Amino acid sequence: MIGMIGTIAQAAATGVVGLQKIGAIGAGLAVIGAGIGIGQIGGKAVEGIARQPEAASKIQTNMIIAAALVEGVALFAVVVALL
Repeated sequence: MIGMIGTIAQAAATGVVGLQKIGAIGAGLAVIGAGIGIGQIGGKAVEGIARQPEAASKIQTNMIIAAALVEGVALFAVVVALL
């Protein structure tokens, strides 16, 4: 973590190219966060369906909506990071 902070500080000191590197790191973090979030949503949905199979359709609908919202936020974060 400390090495990454040093790399970011060094990249920021070099100017525009450094800012592009920071943006790429931010975009990468956004994608990693979205992957973790969607994984958690899917895992918990499977657990919920396993515990209560009769509620599978309702759980699945809520899971898809939540995953879409997470994906939308991640896309927005990637666009902002790359600007």
